[in-house]
Amino acid sequence: MPKISALLHTMNDVKRIGRALDSLRSCDEVLVIDHGSTDGTQKAAEEHGAAVKAAIPGVDRGAYVLDLKNDWVFCLCANEALSEELEASLHEWKQHDPKSDAGIAVGVREECDGGWKACTSELRLVNRTRLNWTGDLPPNTDGPPGVAGDLIRFQNP
Repeated sequence: MPKISALLHTMNDVKRIGRALDSLRSCDEVLVIDHGSTDGTQKAAEEHGAAVKAAIPGVDRGAYVLDLKNDWVFCLCANEALSEELEASLHEWKQHDPKSDAGIAVGVREECDGGWKACTSELRLVNRTRLNWTGDLPPNTDGPPGVAGDLIRFQNP
């Protein structure tokens, strides 16, 4: 059964980091890479059970996957959270053997002007042994399989 590590990059996200971390119950490990926060983000992340590592200047953000224990990595931004349906889908996904998959796409809903809009699915669950990236998030690729549920992206904390 595969295990999932979650990876988040932060910078002064104390007002929203808790919501993001609380939604990662389907992940077996959570690592927050902090890029110099001065507002208590590191402490808040630790209080929510995440391991926190200070970013190293000059290191590509995608390189921090090497600090994770598991090959499957779920990438999340601090202003996002997994819906309950997505969280349940990841629990179910872990019961199968995803040996040939390089990544899994998830639906995205974004808060805008007091409502919600559906966005293009994004590659967020990635096998780090099959795909490398340099930014906060892996690049979207054509046709990765998806799972039910949405990643919820908030405008405000």
